[in-house]
Amino acid sequence: MFHTLLIANRGEIACRVIATARRLGIRTVAVYSDADAQARHVRLADSAVRLGPAAATDSYLAIGAVLEAARASGAQAIHPGYGFLSENAQFARRCGQAGLVFVGPPAEAIEAMGAKDAAKRLVVQADVPVVPGYDAPGADDAHLIEAAGRIGYPLLVKAAAGGGGRGMRRVDSAAGLADAIASARREALAAFGDDTLLLERYVTDARHVEVQVFADAHGAAVHLFERDCSVQRRHQKVVEEAPAPNLPDATRAAMGAAAVRAAQAVGYRGAGTVEFLLAPDGAFYFLEMNTRLQVEHPVTEAITGLDLVEWQLRVAAGEPLPLAQPDIRRHGHAIEVRLCAEDPARGFLPGVGRLDALALPAPGPGRRVDTGFEHGDTVSPHYDSLLAKLIAWGDDREQARTRLLAMLGETTSVGVASNTALLERILATDDFAAVRHHTGWLEGVLDDLTAPAAPTVDALLAATVRLTVDEHAAAPAGADDRTPWALAGPFRVGVPAVRRVQWHTIDGASHTVTLTGRNDGGYQWQCGDQAGALAGTVRDDTVTVDGPAGRQAWRVWRHGQHVELAGPQRVRLQYVDPLAAEAAEDEAELRLTAPLPGKLVQVAVAPGQSVAKGDLLLVLEAMKMEHRIHAPHDGVIETVGGQTGDFVPAEAVLVSFVAGDA
Repeated sequence: MFHTLLIANRGEIACRVIATARRLGIRTVAVYSDADAQARHVRLADSAVRLGPAAATDSYLAIGAVLEAARASGAQAIHPGYGFLSENAQFARRCGQAGLVFVGPPAEAIEAMGAKDAAKRLVVQADVPVVPGYDAPGADDAHLIEAAGRIGYPLLVKAAAGGGGRGMRRVDSAAGLADAIASARREALAAFGDDTLLLERYVTDARHVEVQVFADAHGAAVHLFERDCSVQRRHQKVVEEAPAPNLPDATRAAMGAAAVRAAQAVGYRGAGTVEFLLAPDGAFYFLEMNTRLQVEHPVTEAITGLDLVEWQLRVAAGEPLPLAQPDIRRHGHAIEVRLCAEDPARGFLPGVGRLDALALPAPGPGRRVDTGFEHGDTVSPHYDSLLAKLIAWGDDREQARTRLLAMLGETTSVGVASNTALLERILATDDFAAVRHHTGWLEGVLDDLTAPAAPTVDALLAATVRLTVDEHAAAPAGADDRTPWALAGPFRVGVPAVRRVQWHTIDGASHTVTLTGRNDGGYQWQCGDQAGALAGTVRDDTVTVDGPAGRQAWRVWRHGQHVELAGPQRVRLQYVDPLAAEAAEDEAELRLTAPLPGKLVQVAVAPGQSVAKGDLLLVLEAMKMEHRIHAPHDGVIETVGGQTGDFVPAEAVLVSFVAGDA
C-alpha cells in the first residue's frame, strides 16, 4: 500500500478520500488554487501544495503543476476524485511516465470509454444493447441535421466527450435543432475542449439506472449492484438511490452482467459506472461508462457496507479485489441528495459568496454527510456548486426517505442560497414516494416545486420572535426591553408600545406582523385579520411559538435582514426598510446585472433594439454552466455592458432598459 497519496481534486470528494486514507494510515497531500487556499480539504490534509490561480485551467487542470506537486511532496500515487482530470487519459498516462500510480483505470480504457460515440460502437461487440442514434466521427452540423430527420423527435444532442449533463440538449422538433447544436457545441468545448456531438433517440418516461463495477489487474471483474438516478434536472442528477426500486430481479441480473461485460471489453481496472436507460417496457440501453468514482457512490457503500475508495486504493496498489461476486451482499435502501449552492426560486441561479451560516445534520446511525464546506467558507464562482451530499439509509426505502427528510429539516445555508427546499419537496411528493418518477419527471413538475411558499402566520410569528430576541440581545446593557426605544422607536405618551415588522418573500409579497405591548409585560400580535397573544421561546436555532396552528417548533437561522425557517414548511423571508425596498425594485426593473462573475458567450441584443418579455438577451457562462438571461418585461435596450467573449464581474450592469415600446 502507498505511504503518501496526492488528491488531485477539491471540495467534498477530496475530503472523502482523505477520510479513507487516514483510516488506512496513508499520508495525504492536498492541492489548491488561490481561491481554495483556506478550503476545508486543505485544512484536513497532512500537507498541501499550491497549484496556481483560481481558474481551473491554471490550477486543477494543469497537469504539469499537479505532477510537480506530487514529486515535491513525495507522493507515490494520485487519486483524481471526479471531475477535473479524473477521466483524462493523457493525465493517467503521464502519471505512469512520472513513476506515479494513477488511482483509476488504464489510459487506454479511459480513451475507449471517454468518447460516447466510440464507446457505443465498442460495447455493441460485447453484446450490450445501445440506444438508437447517430455517432459518426467528426459529424458537422449539416450531417447532424440530416441524421435527426431519420432518427425522429424527441432526441438528445450530446457532447461525445461529455458528462454531468454538460453539452446535452433535448430537442422536440426540427425548429429547435440548430440552436441546440450551437449551444451544445459551445458548452462542450468550454467544459471538455472537444465540441464533437452525437445524437440519440430520446426514450420517453425512461429511468436512469447505473451499475457500479470494479475490476482488478488479475482479470477479476464484479458489480456492486445498481443505483437509480432518475430525478434529474437538465440531465444532471439531483437524487440518487440504491438499489433501484421496483426493478425485477431478472432485469437487475441482466444489467449487472452487461455492465461487467462492458468493463471487460476495454480491459478495465478500478472503479467505474456503466449507465443505462431503462424503458417503461423493461428494455435497457447502454448510455455511457464513467471511468471514475461517481458522486453518488455513498449509496452503494450504504447498502453493501463497503468502502469504495479503499477498494480503489487496494486495486491500484496491485491487490486483487477484496470480494468475489457471490460474496457481495446488499441490505436495506439508501437515498442521497445533492445540496447545491443555487436558488431554484430564481431560475437555479448559482450561489456565490461567503457561507455566513451552514447548518448540516449530525451524522449518526443511517445518517451520513459528505461535504467540502464549513461555516464561514466561501463558495467560488470558478467551480462546481456542490455544497454537500446528504445520505440516509434504512431497512426499506420508506424509512430511508423519511430519515432523509428529517436530515433536510436540519439543513440550511445563509449568505449563499441552496436548493434545500426543492429537495424537501421532491422527497415529499407522492410520485417519488410511489416510484412514479422518471428522467423527465422533475422538469414537468419543477414550476410547482420551485414556487415560493406563502408563509403561514405561524412562520411569520417564529421569524418575528427570532428577530425580536436577537435585537433585544443586542440592546445596550441595562436597557429595559419593553421601553418604547426597544420596541417602537419614537416615544409616544399615553399609548402602548407598538412595533410593526414587515416581511418580504422572494416573490415580492409583503406580510406585516404588529406587536403591541400589554400591561402584564406580554405582547399581542396581529397579522392580517388574525390576532392573539404572543408566546414564544428561543433555544439555539429552535424557536417555539403558540400560533393559530397550535404550538410549533421551527428551526430559524438569521443573518442580518435575511431569515430562513424550516419546520412545517420551508420559507425564506427578508426584513427591509419598505421605502428602500421600493426604490431598489424600481431601479432593478430598468437594469439587469450579472448575478455572478462569468463570461459572455452570446450577446443577442444591441442598443436601440426593442424586446418583448421573455426574449433572450445574453448567455453568461459561469460555474461550468450556461445561464440564459431573458428580458423581464417589454422595453427598448438602452445599453449593453459587454460583447461576446468579455468576462464580467458580479453585479456588473449587463443591460439597461427604457420602459415601454420603441
